[in-house]
Amino acid sequence: MSTVRGRNLATSLKRRNRPRPMERYDRLPPELRGWLAGAALPWSPHSALKLWRRLKRECQGDMAAIRRRMDLAEARMLARDAPKIWGHAYPTELIAADTRPA
Repeated sequence: MSTVRGRNLATSLKRRNRPRPMERYDRLPPELRGWLAGAALPWSPHSALKLWRRLKRECQGDMAAIRRRMDLAEARMLARDAPKIWGHAYPTELIAADTRPA
């Protein structure tokens, strides 16, 4: 598993050095900050806001639809990264291990 700058973040998300990330996070819409609090991936404030704004236009401001689309975008990224991180058999090998008799 690869590490990024000594942290345990194995993802294909592009990393960029952006100044003052906490200030950028603090300026995000409250709904987006709430979604990010439960996100599985380490989204940057910039990339999350960029997607959020696009989805807000496409979903005509429907917050439930925006959250569903954010979840879908994250699920797609996780599905893309899973073979690189856990191997191609994941999650089937995990499921097989759970169904074996004890």
